[in-house]
Amino acid sequence: MNLSSLKFFRNLRTTNRQFAVIGLGRFGRAVCLTLHSMGYEVLGIDLDESRVAQVLTDQIAAHAVQLDSTQPSALQEAGIPDFDTVIVAIGNYVQESIITTLNVKEIGVSNVVAKASSEIHGKLLERVGADHVVFPEHQMGCELARSLTRPGILDRFELDPDHSIVEIVVPPAFDNKTVVEVDLRNHYGLTLMAISKEDETDKFEINPSPVSRLHAGSLMVVIGSNKGIDRLPV
Repeated sequence: MNLSSLKFFRNLRTTNRQFAVIGLGRFGRAVCLTLHSMGYEVLGIDLDESRVAQVLTDQIAAHAVQLDSTQPSALQEAGIPDFDTVIVAIGNYVQESIITTLNVKEIGVSNVVAKASSEIHGKLLERVGADHVVFPEHQMGCELARSLTRPGILDRFELDPDHSIVEIVVPPAFDNKTVVEVDLRNHYGLTLMAISKEDETDKFEINPSPVSRLHAGSLMVVIGSNKGIDRLPV
């Protein structure tokens, strides 16, 4: 069970089959690669011709073009209005990022996801119409800190700043105890969603029976407050 991919892509409607990614740096390339590997048709765009050529060589997008995204006419000619979702992955160039986001919204794209490099940058992107703003560096920093302090947590899907769904290794303190004996709801304010089947960590029992037993080293998926998750034994 892999929840990490939802962190960003939860905001991209699953009915969409075509995406445009503007900005082919590390973040933009990662978005292209992930969407392309998931079977979606992706158009990559960058001002740097060498980046465009590299994306085509690496075959991480169906199409890639070199253009200046701060020019509305160039976006129109590239057919950007036909895309339901456009990811503005420029990030480090604030002025170009903001102008591009404004241009994409003004030519009629309904869903625009924009990368921000700072809180102020994010607010400006929202002001010009970005439907969703992401902070990749901040999110990666938070995930790194959590992985260092809570190594038992394998994946985390944040529902909001205070609540998450996590996939976690069953701690020794819960070994051979039943679901009802552990009583996550009363002790930690958490709800147990699934546990891995014995000797099969890639298969899960959803909504496990109260008499199901937990085994140290196996996996469980819980939902609840971050404070409750942090109180779980290691």
